[in-house]
Amino acid sequence: MLNRLLMVALMWPAVGSVAVAQEAVEGTVAEQTTAERIDAAVRPIADTVSGGIFYSVPIGGVEFPLIVGWLILAGFIFTLYFGFINVRGFKHGFDLIRGKYSDPKSKDAGEVSHFRALTSAVSGTVGLGNIAGVAVAITIGGPGATFWMVLAGLLGMSTKFVECTLGVMYRLEKPDGTISGGPMYYLSRGISENYPNLRHFGSALAIIFALCAMMGAIGAGAMFQANQAYAQIENVTGGMSNGSLWFGLVYAVLGGVVVIGGITRIGSVTARLVPGMAALYILGALFVIFTNIGQVPAAFGAIIDGAFTAEGVTGGVIGALIQGFRRAAFSNEAGLGSAAIAHSAVKTKEPLTEGFVALWEPFIDTVVICTMTALVIIITNQHIVGGADGVQLTSNAFATIGDWTPYALAVIVLLFAFSTTITWAYYGAKACSFLFNESKVALYGFKFFYLVMAVVGCTMPLGSIVDIADALLFIMAIPNLIGVYLLMPVVKKHLDSYWSRLRSGEIRKVA
Repeated sequence: MLNRLLMVALMWPAVGSVAVAQEAVEGTVAEQTTAERIDAAVRPIADTVSGGIFYSVPIGGVEFPLIVGWLILAGFIFTLYFGFINVRGFKHGFDLIRGKYSDPKSKDAGEVSHFRALTSAVSGTVGLGNIAGVAVAITIGGPGATFWMVLAGLLGMSTKFVECTLGVMYRLEKPDGTISGGPMYYLSRGISENYPNLRHFGSALAIIFALCAMMGAIGAGAMFQANQAYAQIENVTGGMSNGSLWFGLVYAVLGGVVVIGGITRIGSVTARLVPGMAALYILGALFVIFTNIGQVPAAFGAIIDGAFTAEGVTGGVIGALIQGFRRAAFSNEAGLGSAAIAHSAVKTKEPLTEGFVALWEPFIDTVVICTMTALVIIITNQHIVGGADGVQLTSNAFATIGDWTPYALAVIVLLFAFSTTITWAYYGAKACSFLFNESKVALYGFKFFYLVMAVVGCTMPLGSIVDIADALLFIMAIPNLIGVYLLMPVVKKHLDSYWSRLRSGEIRKVA
């Protein structure tokens, strides 16, 4: 890979000279912009990295990325190993979110409440994928992809349960009261404590995870989200001179006001932003659904039939299954370990409580919001009408009830993108802090650089940079899940103890 990059760098002046000479002779070759030059230089690396992590094998005539199988397999294993904790612990998780077991006078370590930890994590997963990605899944896999998407979301609940429990269990409590947690810490501290002979292996996994989290956050959390947010605003307004630069600056400043304050401020903002933007989107979707209420039975029929027959869909049932599983895995991030970073900051002395709270994250992201998007597209028949893809397909579905809806959707997309940006700033900063021995200089230095890259993301085509960022995010799932498999017996032991104390009344409601 380095040899390829060096060759590109060494040959670049010659390539440029040939291009200029050819343009002078023919007068028809357009001059490459700086962004295009960067993209051309990075593209070979992007293709190599992305092709490796998203390596696919043909199944039933459809290409299946092995990384998706890695994530879905984890969901199956954790669901069975913990006795369907995604079902058994669902109600208890809701009671914890409502504060039923939280003593307001408690001096437990942590920075945010269960509710704010949840909204911070949800803000990192609820994004453009819930709008654009679902449309792609249905376009390729048909309505039946929705069924498999929901199933994968339910399995992902169990994965989040284990990750977030471990995040709290092995978090680092600093003298100033701030918290650092997530896979970096349970991979290093957890594996070292329970498997002393594997301590160096655990440290290596933690370093790989942290590096990928930093770089993935910059590309996918800052650059991509800001770029797509501006694209939606430009789409409905027509844009203006230097609009991308000004939008990027405002976006970065607003983001900076939130992220500089750490998880406490992020939690405060997301506690208001996430319920509001989710409610706004769900209400809009329900408006479309009730406007076409007569089509709802047929839509559910198409989803069930498509899940088990998928006639006319590439790959048939397997094609629908793969697209549904892929979209769920890409949307709720169960298995990547990212959410455990936010959940680790919760105020609690019982690590299991945050595992129960985390069950609700994939449920909100995939089972509720992604399903709403799917229903809107299916009942308006936009997947059949065609002529659009991604977010535009969803926008067209909303537009069937009024010309004003694309504007409302643009606002929602902006909120989704912004919430993802501020949460991934925290994830990347915590990963950077881990690598530099909890240095505050590194922590705030990363945040500043992250915000600068959000501006850059608005002003240039991303292409290869985003491909690398996506790959890096999913590389996180490899070291993370290896560590989680090693540590799941520890979680099982604590879970048995927790259930026993809950039943005996030792753990009881305070509100």
